[in-house]
Amino acid sequence: MSEVKQTAHINPTGEIAETVLLPGDPLRAKFIAETFLEDVEQFNSVRNMLGFTGTYKGKKISVMGTGMGMPSMGIYSWELIHIYGVKNLIRIGSCGALQDNLDLYDIIIGMGASSNSNYVSQYHIPGHYAPVASYSLLEKAKHIADEKGYPVHVGNILSSDTFYSADKEANDKWRKMGILGIEMEAAALYMNAAEAGVNALCILTVSDHIYKQEETTAEERQTSFTKMMEIALELGE
Repeated sequence: MSEVKQTAHINPTGEIAETVLLPGDPLRAKFIAETFLEDVEQFNSVRNMLGFTGTYKGKKISVMGTGMGMPSMGIYSWELIHIYGVKNLIRIGSCGALQDNLDLYDIIIGMGASSNSNYVSQYHIPGHYAPVASYSLLEKAKHIADEKGYPVHVGNILSSDTFYSADKEANDKWRKMGILGIEMEAAALYMNAAEAGVNALCILTVSDHIYKQEETTAEERQTSFTKMMEIALELGE
């Protein structure tokens, strides 16, 4: 870890590992730390965005909440990369499924992250940039899932700025383009990581299905998405 500094969002009271799992919900971060990690130390509590570092199968790994939406993910991932020296950032979150072959609790690995956000405009790219995962992490995650016998879907996801959209036809259009599921953070993470030359991946569990009218509870989202967590933890360097 680079020299410890305090920001308005992170005030480390302990080590931050080079590999960090990033659930949106800070209570999911706490659950992962208490359930899977050994020798755990909490390193952040600013704004109740809980962060923990411990070991998993002998490897140092951190987990920290990021909040909801790309602005929040953009802040935390940027600071973790540029100020605290994190090299591997793995978002683990929930999503709403769009495709008929997806069911509740299915796992999606985001190969690409389409978006309706204007986050990319800051880079002044002379064209349309397609945020994608780091292939090294994606390949490893798929291999781990196969070894564990956890079926996963790999493909394009949507990082949306709108949870309640006034455009009632938007989901149909994204569904037609093959988007697997909708979440709210991955595109910002992928762009921050690409610009900095580090690795990023998004692993999601289907928490609701937009077309089948199925959904999980808030408690289930916090504590029962363990297969996704196990895959991500195995990615620790």
